[in-house]
Amino acid sequence: MPLWKVPFVAARFRSLMTRQIEQIVPFPGVVDLLARLAQTGSTLAVVTSNSCTNVRRVLGKKSMGLLAACEGGVSLWGKRAKLRKLLRRTGIHPAQAIFIGDEIRDIEAARHAGIASGAVGWGFTEMDALKAHSPDMLFGSVGEMRSALVG
Repeated sequence: MPLWKVPFVAARFRSLMTRQIEQIVPFPGVVDLLARLAQTGSTLAVVTSNSCTNVRRVLGKKSMGLLAACEGGVSLWGKRAKLRKLLRRTGIHPAQAIFIGDEIRDIEAARHAGIASGAVGWGFTEMDALKAHSPDMLFGSVGEMRSALVG
């Protein structure tokens, strides 16, 4: 796809997702993982090209209440700036943060923001493609992520 079309495709994707949001549910175990991370004192936030309204409708009020922030509607190349903004706003040192995503550009955004990158192999991008970009942590399942981050 030509690069100039990407923003239009992303906007169309968000529009379709908004119309069908009631059919989208979190991956099994994610809501519990968020609760466990919050219990450990971890500061949680979401940076997404989707809207925070959509994130709220999928996660629900209880899980959204665990988040320190949600930065939505982020452009395809704007995640690094949003990550830096969140670090400043929350007072978290980059060495204490990890940005977990399902795309190669999430790994790159984390690197540019000076924080660790985590990649999940059950989302947008195939596990082998993520692995080729050497994220700091690579998770094949929610259970693996839970073991690594919560213990």
